[in-house]
Amino acid sequence: MSDYDVVIVGGGPAGLAAALYTARMNLKTVVLDRGPLGGQLLNTELVEDYPGFESILGSDLAMKMGDHARRFGVEVRDFEPVHEIVVEGDTKVVRMESGEELRAPALILAAGGLPRYLEVPGEKEYWGRGVSYCAVCDGAFFKGQELAVIGGGDAAVEEGEFLTRYASRVYILHRRSELRAQPILVERAQANSKIEFIFDAHVKEIAGDDKVQDVLYEQHGEMKELHVGGVFIFIGFVPNSSLLKVHVDHDAAGYIQTDRNMQTSVEGIWAVGDVRAQLTKQIATAVGDGTAQLTKQIATAVGDGTTAAVAASMYISALKDAARA
Repeated sequence: MSDYDVVIVGGGPAGLAAALYTARMNLKTVVLDRGPLGGQLLNTELVEDYPGFESILGSDLAMKMGDHARRFGVEVRDFEPVHEIVVEGDTKVVRMESGEELRAPALILAAGGLPRYLEVPGEKEYWGRGVSYCAVCDGAFFKGQELAVIGGGDAAVEEGEFLTRYASRVYILHRRSELRAQPILVERAQANSKIEFIFDAHVKEIAGDDKVQDVLYEQHGEMKELHVGGVFIFIGFVPNSSLLKVHVDHDAAGYIQTDRNMQTSVEGIWAVGDVRAQLTKQIATAVGDGTAQLTKQIATAVGDGTTAAVAASMYISALKDAARA
């Protein structure tokens, strides 16, 4: 059993920002992540909207954030999955899949989430055999092929443009008649001769033999077929809030509801970044209200993490004052 002041579950931008500030406030802090540090940054090739950098590789920004936190004494434990989180009085108990228990009065949940699935025939069967949710990870495997991208938001348009580095052609299929992505991203994609948009396209099946060969979709009541070598799906995000084995208030989509200080409905537990309910899902929502947009970018997470860190510090100070009284 290990005791800390603050346990942070999730090593993406929000979690690392929170860790940096709790450590600076002299709180014993540990960051836990089931994979490598960086979260969604590792699926982002180039970050162009983070203050202080004209542009930086997502993986490089993740590394810099991790190094910064370590310099202030944060204990970083990557590739260590959490099994569950329970509450015992004022203590939050984090049970690892290894069987180890970590205890702290303050818990910051920055666990992010997973890609939303299409839930159509062939999606699961061809995962890893032509179906992917990460263009940066898998794009190079499809050099010279025609590819389908499913979705109409920032991720779909941005990753679709990235895939043109390798693909001979990229079809972006969107179920609506208009894209939801930021105008600057749409303009770039529309100017790319390798990209073709297919609107009002409702994907019904992903088909092939030993690997993906076709996308079957319905458009204006007519079934159509698109011959491609790969399918990249970017239709949203499912928050990873199930680790908490205690009731916290959620919205209808499963995102954790918080107050302006990132406090959940359970005292001593904060939720930050993509796991919490918010109008904007940007890596900058994190940096502050001045950068918030109705899109997904880095600044939202950092601001969330910083806010939660300050609130956690005040909470721990209050507990210590009460214990001394």
